[in-house]
Amino acid sequence: MRLAVFASGEGTNFQAILDAVGGDRLPAEVACCISNTKDAGALKRADQHDVPTEVIPPASFESPEAFGHALLDGLAAHDVTFVALAGYMQKIPPNVVDAYRGSMTNIHPALLPAFGGQGMYGMHVHRAVIDYGVHWTGATVHLVDEEYDHGPIVLQEPVPVYADDTPEALANRVREVEHRLYPEALRLFAAGRVHQDDRCIRIDAPDHPRRSPTDSE
Repeated sequence: MRLAVFASGEGTNFQAILDAVGGDRLPAEVACCISNTKDAGALKRADQHDVPTEVIPPASFESPEAFGHALLDGLAAHDVTFVALAGYMQKIPPNVVDAYRGSMTNIHPALLPAFGGQGMYGMHVHRAVIDYGVHWTGATVHLVDEEYDHGPIVLQEPVPVYADDTPEALANRVREVEHRLYPEALRLFAAGRVHQDDRCIRIDAPDHPRRSPTDSE
């Protein structure tokens, strides 16, 4: 798997992916980091790990299609086979979704389909969770389609919401789960264990060693 990570912010999920690759927990090569802004902290993390970077601001293009072509050119230049969105604050153009359908994931800081959609990102999500009064939130890794936070769900993990939670405290607990869940989801894709049937995602169980007839019971 030759992986591109799209990020707009500090890139803590990007760092979790880099750590998983460096720790031999994710059999992938991080081929590039693409951002919409030159000020993204993720780009500094990429430089520290000798990962090539691209800054492709959508405002520089006359249409989403033209923006998409620029993204596709950047991905092709690095022979990217899989895309991971990690705090990327831009809608992916349809031509990029088509090119990487089934091979592009996003991580969202809630249990989709709850608390998703346009404008629901970062602290906006955690404030909405607390204001609504739910007892559980979490993190979701999903495939990317043409709608915000809508693609088939690959992995989810719940996180409790406490009565005295602040958005910042909740965000920290959710982020800890994200940093574990996202590399694990990418590892499953790299191992060829993720299969899609419309909105249903099936994950193959890991292979178990066959027992020899001489093995003791």
